[in-house]
Amino acid sequence: MKFTEKISLETVGDKKFRIKLIEPENNQEAVLTHYLQSIKNKSISKFFKDDAIHFTKEILEYKFPEDTITNKVAEEALQMGLFESFEIPFPPVEKPKFTFIDLFAGIGGFRLALQNLGGKCVFTSEWDKEAKRTYKANFGEKPFGDITKEETKSYIPDGFDLLCAGFPCQAFSIAGKRGGFEDTRGTLFFDVAEIIRLKKPKAVFLENVKGLRSHNGGKTLATILNVLRNDLGYFVPEPQIVNAKDFGVPQNRERIYIVGFRNDLGIENFEYPKSIDKKVVFSDIKEKNVPPTKYFLSTQYLQTLINHKARHESKGNGFGYAIIPDDAISNAIVVGGMGRERNLVLDHRITDFTPTTHIKGTVNREGIRKMTPREWARLQGFPDEYLIPVADASAYKQFGNSVAVPAIQATANKIIEQILNKKIC
Repeated sequence: MKFTEKISLETVGDKKFRIKLIEPENNQEAVLTHYLQSIKNKSISKFFKDDAIHFTKEILEYKFPEDTITNKVAEEALQMGLFESFEIPFPPVEKPKFTFIDLFAGIGGFRLALQNLGGKCVFTSEWDKEAKRTYKANFGEKPFGDITKEETKSYIPDGFDLLCAGFPCQAFSIAGKRGGFEDTRGTLFFDVAEIIRLKKPKAVFLENVKGLRSHNGGKTLATILNVLRNDLGYFVPEPQIVNAKDFGVPQNRERIYIVGFRNDLGIENFEYPKSIDKKVVFSDIKEKNVPPTKYFLSTQYLQTLINHKARHESKGNGFGYAIIPDDAISNAIVVGGMGRERNLVLDHRITDFTPTTHIKGTVNREGIRKMTPREWARLQGFPDEYLIPVADASAYKQFGNSVAVPAIQATANKIIEQILNKKIC
């Protein structure tokens, strides 16, 4: 559906407010949910619920950049059920110490960490439909769409303090070139760099897989650092590999962090956080009650895994399933590549071996099972208040793609201390 009628200036008292036409196919719901989470008078959301086809003076006077909501968009939103509930686990910070934007947001690992430090997210972007659903359930805002599109970028506000992005890794075509800003065109990093160039945040915080360091023979990382330092004007200390296990979660997960500060701030030193003195093992995050039988492997599937591992061992490879003891930490949780099978666990509490799903064979009697989505959430440092509104397959994908919240938070804390020039927690 497209709204084609022309929208003109409306006058409320002696104030004029520009009403921008919002395309429902793209960012309608994102605009509405960001708007409603930003307003302080929550009774306004009740107004929409009761009477969505009228405006009130309070709504028109609230300056949500230059946009507000047309009658027809509000009516459509009511039909979509956007205003059904505002009881969310992690609402925006009311009196923020700083502001940030969340690009390639996934399910909000960056956001959760930054909100814990007193920050307010003023823009978020994510393209995956199911991830958007999880994000909205927890933060009350549906992320804006594809950040490579100019229409999406047009909603990014000015004046935020920190840009966060866990961008995908892509190779750049830099053979015979200087490896500067223009050489990143066609990659997702180019979109991040373009936003940095236009908005000039005080600091940037980028996260990627460990392999970025050696990706494309090291040229990809070299180009990124060159663009940040020389083309965009940021002080960027040497990136660091940070392991989630050093920050209070039982997962061996290494990721590269890249931090930068705008040169005019005069920041010339930065120290990444040191590991905390806290040993955490799988038993600390294990389900309190025995999980449903569907998480326990069938005898036939278990035998398939055993055969698969034996074939690789005969070739001198270490590929195959792994069982994590209660007193150990997990391997990195990942999407695909036997991500779940590399993190099997033993759970002898099962007493009912009746299958609850269609399986070949019977439920194994050794207590071998997959971790649950909630256990994966805990491995990434998400609190139990975090809602999982999607099916298991989507949940595993979302947590496997997410950042480790405690490691992000510890690093972000150091960044914010620098740009605010004071300790914040």
